[in-house]
Formats: sequence, structure tokens, C-alpha cells
Amino acid sequence: MRRRRLPYALLVPLVITAGLASRAHPGLLPAALGPYLGDALWALLVLLLIALARPGWAVARVAAAALAASFAVEFSQLWQPGWLNALRHTTAGHLVLGSTFHAPDLLAYTAGVALGAALDRLLLLSPWCRAPASPRASAAARHVPPSA
Repeated sequence: MRRRRLPYALLVPLVITAGLASRAHPGLLPAALGPYLGDALWALLVLLLIALARPGWAVARVAAAALAASFAVEFSQLWQPGWLNALRHTTAGHLVLGSTFHAPDLLAYTAGVALGAALDRLLLLSPWCRAPASPRASAAARHVPPSA
């Protein structure tokens, strides 16, 4: 089942805004969520971007790729070469790559991807978010050779 890209594209700026707001105004959140909500939203953003890039992938495949990418970025923070640290000290580099390894972030990423996978499943139930099957795909599903 393919996704329509528009709903996912509309969610991307909302998730970015929420993630940046969670860092800029941590006092507005419950103390337990404060340090981790931004990380969960970051992983959710990764999931949305993968779903946008690969609209035909199954929810589980998108979630696995998002979790792998999120974990890879976190574990990359254990590697601290000068050139990479210089990149991490830029605003964009810090937002994308983080700065220091923090094991609890892995749980936040897992929660963000789980939330994203659940949201993706819900979105795919909606005809507005689910792309119609192509004639070739529907013919293959019925085992009817496509007409010329």
C-alpha cells in the first residue's frame, strides 16, 4: 500500500516546530518529558522523512529504517573527530547530529518511532492518505495480465 506524500509533507513542519518548541520552552512540559520529548520528535521526523522518500514501503520497514538511522546518529556521537565536532557545533549540525552520546535518548527514539509507526498505520487507513493502487498493481493482485 502506497502513501500519498502530501499528508506526510504537511506533518514535517509541525513536528519540527514542536521539537524546536520543546527545546526552547522546556518549562511548559512535565519535567519527566522535558529532556526526551525533543528526541522522540526527532525520531518521528526521521520516520516521516523516510515515509516521504519511500511511500511504497510497509510501515514496519519504515519504522525499522527510522530506528536504525536514529540509533546510528546517537552511536555516532561516541566518535569525536575534530571535523565532525566542528560540524556538530553548527546549528544545523547540532540539530541533525546531536553532540554527546546519552543512552536514554535511545529509549526516546524508540518511543518516537513507535508513535510514528502507529500514526502511519492510522494515516494509511484513511483514503485521503493512502494512494490509490496503480492499474498494473491491481491487475497483478487479481492475477490478470495488464492490457496493452
